[in-house]
Order: sequence, then structure tokens, then C-alpha cells
Amino acid sequence: MVNLADIISRIKEMRGVVHAFPLNVECREKILEIESNITAALGIKVINEGVIECLKRQYIICIIKRASFRPPPEPTVMLISDDGVVLGEEVLPHFKKEFLANVKEDIIWLSEEFVMYPERKGQRKEYFVMPPVSFPEVEEFGMLDVVSCSPSAPADMMLRQMHGHEDNPRLASILVGFNAPDGVEL
Repeated sequence: MVNLADIISRIKEMRGVVHAFPLNVECREKILEIESNITAALGIKVINEGVIECLKRQYIICIIKRASFRPPPEPTVMLISDDGVVLGEEVLPHFKKEFLANVKEDIIWLSEEFVMYPERKGQRKEYFVMPPVSFPEVEEFGMLDVVSCSPSAPADMMLRQMHGHEDNPRLASILVGFNAPDGVEL
């Protein structure tokens, strides 16, 4: 029978992991408070859907990681209009070749990892959306509704400080939320 310690142990074995621990109720509440007030450059609202979804889960593990941690399996940032049009998105380096082979419209690279679609138009407002991202290493344990996300910089700093990690720009946190199958108590 799997338990929470088994899942945390597996995560701690991953390259680049400095620390992994279950998130307590106090941290969950502080993260939700911080994330509700995040904006990007030019006052564009940031909606961290990954954090919102993660905080709905029964169990949440926080990972403090170095840059050597594996890249995310899907894009982690999109610019979306209020009517759902994707105006820009992250293109992760390990998907860049495939992306370029399949793109059928004009693009503008804003950075090495973010493209804009100049021909796409939205209605009125734009939002940066950070979607939930899969986390196969926890799915392997048979857990349900598994999502991962990166909290905003202020929430990341709060998490690291609360758990004894100095303000080090080489460290970052990831949250992994999941539910146990019916009848399974971790």
C-alpha cells in the first residue's frame, strides 16, 4: 500500500530536488492570498490556474528545486484574451524544433522561450495564464487529478523562507497537488 512518505521519497530522488515536504494549511492559505494579487508588466493580470487547481487537491507537496530539475512536460505560461484567444505562449526549448515544424502562422519571438501571434486579436483584456502542468512521477503511484505549478515569485519566496531556505535565485519551488483514489488514505 502506497503512502505519502513513498511519494515524497520518490520526488526527493529526482535530480535537482533540494527539499520536498507536504504543504500545511497555513501555507495553503498564504499562497492563495498572495496569488490573488499578482500582476505582470503593464498591469496585465496574472491568473495562476495551476495554483488554483493545485490548492483544490487533497494532498499538496512542495518541492524546492535547483535549475537542474527536469523541464516541465508542457508550457507553463500563456497570454490569453478575455474571449479565450491564445495571443502568445511559452515554447520550451525541448519542444522548439517540433513547434517550428508545425507552426502555420506568423510569430514574433519576445524572448528565447515566448512567442506572440501578431495576427490573432482578442476582445478587450489580456491575461497571463499559468496553467496546471502534469507531474508523471506522482501519477505513477496511481494518484488522481495530479497537477503541478510554479507559484508566483512572492509565494515562492514565502515558501522557501518558511522552510529555512535562504533567498537564493538559484532555487525555486513547485507545488504538486493530487487526490488519493477512493478509500485510500495516505
